[in-house]
Amino acid sequence: MDAKKDQVERFLQDFKIKKGIWGIFYRDDRGKNAQCLADLEMRPVDRDKVLDGIESKDYCKGPIKEELYNGADMWVFGKKFKGEEIYIKITLGANSDKVICISFHIAEQPIHYPLKTFEK
Repeated sequence: MDAKKDQVERFLQDFKIKKGIWGIFYRDDRGKNAQCLADLEMRPVDRDKVLDGIESKDYCKGPIKEELYNGADMWVFGKKFKGEEIYIKITLGANSDKVICISFHIAEQPIHYPLKTFEK
């Protein structure tokens, strides 16, 4: 079930505030996440900028139940970088700890954006 725009905006606001305070943990131990940086010649600062630039229109799905990182819901977004669509899965993580970027890699299939309006 898709979230409403105000829910997505609230999550993004919370995510960006918490990221600014506690920082972010990237799951670079997942091969395709690290490979994305190499394939797109993306510096860590570029990846941070992509996440900081996420808007509600980039929403794909969520909230999705998550149990590995203390149960904070996961949210999926898509963003373009150097002409490639990036699949991004993030969570607020545990209280008083970093936010977590679980997935950050080139999309393996087209991403559906339920809140994006496409110009004709």
